[in-house]
Amino acid sequence: MSKGFNYSKWDNIELSDDEDDVHPNIDKDSWFRMKHRSRVEREEKEEADKKKIMKEMKSSKLRMQELTKNLETLDAGDDSDDELEDCDGLEAELEALKKANEAREKKLEEYEKNKKWNVDNMCHVVEERTLINPKAGENLFSESGYALPEDPASAAPTSGSKTASNDKPSAAVTETAKPLETARPAANVESAPSKESKPVVPIVKPAPAPVKPKAGPDHAAIAMLTYHDFTEKYADTMEEFMTVSSLDQSRAFLILHGDTLLQENASNYLLLASLEDEMNGFREKMRLTARQSQLISNIAELAKTMKTHPGNVINPFFKRLEERVHLEGFMTGLETFIQNLIKRAVVKRKEIDEEQALEEGVDLKDVPEEERLGPGGLDPVEVFDSLPAGMQEAFESRNTEQLKKALMEMSPDEAELCMKRCVDSGLWNEG
Repeated sequence: MSKGFNYSKWDNIELSDDEDDVHPNIDKDSWFRMKHRSRVEREEKEEADKKKIMKEMKSSKLRMQELTKNLETLDAGDDSDDELEDCDGLEAELEALKKANEAREKKLEEYEKNKKWNVDNMCHVVEERTLINPKAGENLFSESGYALPEDPASAAPTSGSKTASNDKPSAAVTETAKPLETARPAANVESAPSKESKPVVPIVKPAPAPVKPKAGPDHAAIAMLTYHDFTEKYADTMEEFMTVSSLDQSRAFLILHGDTLLQENASNYLLLASLEDEMNGFREKMRLTARQSQLISNIAELAKTMKTHPGNVINPFFKRLEERVHLEGFMTGLETFIQNLIKRAVVKRKEIDEEQALEEGVDLKDVPEEERLGPGGLDPVEVFDSLPAGMQEAFESRNTEQLKKALMEMSPDEAELCMKRCVDSGLWNEG
């Protein structure tokens, strides 16, 4: 059987701060310094002795090789040399050198066996390397404190989005970069072509005229495109982060995925997700998502103050939250942010309902009478029902020429009375 590993060498561990042998009347610091100095002097003496022994062994081995060569020459019977040494004398010298080296080796083994281990000789550095990050000099963060993606295709303009932060609790919650999926665009109803006649259909309100775009690239479209790329690439990571309830787990998750979560698009994603959760009635889910959103916003704000990458302030930020005063301040700001979200969700839901109504069309008969009265106090439903069939068809088709034709078929007084009732009920806009 093979011999097991000898663990006895670890029995000689020497601790310089061992207090077992310190007399109560002796100063401990002085005692430790004296022991350390004695140990160093002993090790230096042993090291010098081992070097001397190894040097002697090396010299003896060279002499032994020379003697062995001479003996081989004598055994071969080569008598060309006139000054041959005595064979017995050479063998005696060779044997003496072998015994001397064996004694030296034995002494070295005793040194190693009885070696006292301490903090200086128990471990040693095998290799040292210095790794330099080639991107250390690059500023991979924006002026607002958010991280910049390494992929330029997923970077959104930092000036195009605003989020409510803990430092500004009174700021209203605003939408950034991408509208909610539940929101639908307003119907683009074609307006009347003539300035002289602008019939208004009682079931659909005309949309405002489009604003002429400015020359140059559409920055909003660029922001939408890049936000879309971000959500397609990192939606799973964002959704997982939204479910993390513990602050410690949030810190670990940010450290692991900070290059993604600390981007401004990630803050926008969480903001819109929390707003959508509130609109859909998921209050508890909204509160957790809002907290995760505020963690990122506050880290970015701290990074902006320190003018460094937000990844460098993750641990300092969570370290501050361990203090009660900072945690209470964060929770107060979070509650204000949540209340702003709740208010904004009500307004947003109303806007969506109005947009859907414009798109699908609303029957004025379903609107309460007090809400549908026109500027002159007349009910548009009653006025519309009282109009001649030709005028009703003109209003429904939004055909100005047909309306003119219907008025020409009437007497001037009757046409004037009908148009006045249309204006007072809101069916007709003068201009």
